[in-house]
Amino acid sequence: MNKTTVADSPKLVTEDVLEKRYTQLAATRDPYLQRAREASLLTIPHLYPEEGTTGSAKFYKPYQSIGARGVNNLANKLLLSLLPPNTPFFKLDADDQTIAEISDEKDRAKVEEKFNEIERAVQTKIETGNFRAPFISAMKLLIVGGNVLIIRPEEGNTVRVIRLDNYVVRRDSQGKVLELIIREDTRFDDLPEDVQKLIKESKTFEDKNSDDSKNCAIYTSYKLVKGRYQTYQAVKGIEIPKTRGSYPKDKAPFIALRWTHEDNEDYGRSYVEEYIGDLQSAEGLSKSIIESAAAAAKVVIMVATNGLTREEDVAGAENLDVIAGRADDVTMLQLNKQADMAVAMNVLNDILQRLSYAFLMNTAVQRNAERVTAEEIREMVKELEDALGGTYALFAQEFQLPFVKIIMSQMVKEKRIPDLGALKKMGITVEPSITTGVEAIGRGHDMSKLQIFMQQFVAPFGEAAFAEINLADLMKRGGVALGIDMDGLVKSPEQKEAELAQMQEQQDQALMKQTIADAAKTAAGPAAKAAMEQSPQQG
Repeated sequence: MNKTTVADSPKLVTEDVLEKRYTQLAATRDPYLQRAREASLLTIPHLYPEEGTTGSAKFYKPYQSIGARGVNNLANKLLLSLLPPNTPFFKLDADDQTIAEISDEKDRAKVEEKFNEIERAVQTKIETGNFRAPFISAMKLLIVGGNVLIIRPEEGNTVRVIRLDNYVVRRDSQGKVLELIIREDTRFDDLPEDVQKLIKESKTFEDKNSDDSKNCAIYTSYKLVKGRYQTYQAVKGIEIPKTRGSYPKDKAPFIALRWTHEDNEDYGRSYVEEYIGDLQSAEGLSKSIIESAAAAAKVVIMVATNGLTREEDVAGAENLDVIAGRADDVTMLQLNKQADMAVAMNVLNDILQRLSYAFLMNTAVQRNAERVTAEEIREMVKELEDALGGTYALFAQEFQLPFVKIIMSQMVKEKRIPDLGALKKMGITVEPSITTGVEAIGRGHDMSKLQIFMQQFVAPFGEAAFAEINLADLMKRGGVALGIDMDGLVKSPEQKEAELAQMQEQQDQALMKQTIADAAKTAAGPAAKAAMEQSPQQG
């Protein structure tokens, strides 16, 4: 992964610099973390637990499920859009100067074929790797908390997803990561033996039976210095051996993803935060309605104290029993709050409908019918893409593109694909570009318009309409709408004229040969007939 590693030995740091720096940067992060925990309570409570929460902790149980359903639905849709199965979401493009210099169409076809081989190899790596399961978790954390960290290990076909409460980040005004520190809790016994020895000899080590000696935190630092991310790890003031190294800034093994890009903010805002008011209202109304319904469902029989009916007779009566008494003495306790509960229910339904639209749930954009047409499904997909257009733009730059570069960098290291970086030394720039999300939205709309045009204005008139249409131009526009490089694919007028001239020449030559053959046959006819007449006489 183009990492430069320094094989150093463990050394004692005079003070725990990383821990102090982590604490300093955590002060900026904590307001975002607090909002993430509030949003988590109304959606999926275990996504952002309180500090110190263990596996045995009991989480808050929301009274409504629209938050959890919305987050799960949106996360699944995002993953299918960002990493479509069995379909490359990127392509390799050479710079315009390189393309212009390739004049021979066969050479260009070979270059594109080589690019296509690399694209398929990378896509296979993504499909066979364990990426989708952790990415689903990452999308949920991102939707609820607005921030998530994705780490690509040096080995293996998976990624690690780190919550906001376990890392801090500092960015410049453009959003580029300048500094990143990750905090991971581990057991003291799991540390390398040489590091354990140095910690025991240091002043920071407490009694061996204390909790401090059993559990400790490992800090991993990434800092941008002169275009490269310098990295190392430390624990309790001890630098862990063989962890110091560096990465090119465009091939760092981490992706600090945000839902939104706010100027001069190190962290993003979450999608749930934008609709927190409706979620809080839905939670409160759901709680009130459920509690009121439970109270209304309670059956309490009241017997008048000065009546003729005895309580014992009513309480002990079985079905169809006959008891002495008066009906007016016995009444049922009623809340008589139907009108109030109806108002609350109507308001709650309106809120749930708004949240359904906000979280792009199918029932909000698709009519409830036994049969739903394909056109309605297409409209639903287009609406989903339009609603997340801004999110796609940010994800393309901060998620898809870095992820592709990380995978390609690892595959270059494994010698499974050629090093495209070596082409830069030859003056050739080849970079991956994203073909889904925002890039696909505009082309998708163009294609939809072309299809509507063909269905409404061309198909009804048949051949008469095709006689008025420039078919070559229509094919080019359709190819561009589908994201296909049409250069050289559709024949130019010059090519068609040349082919027509060649075809005409071949027809002329064939006609000339046929004419010569017919003339020869005609000239040879009388001589052949005379020879046949003389042949019997000679016999």
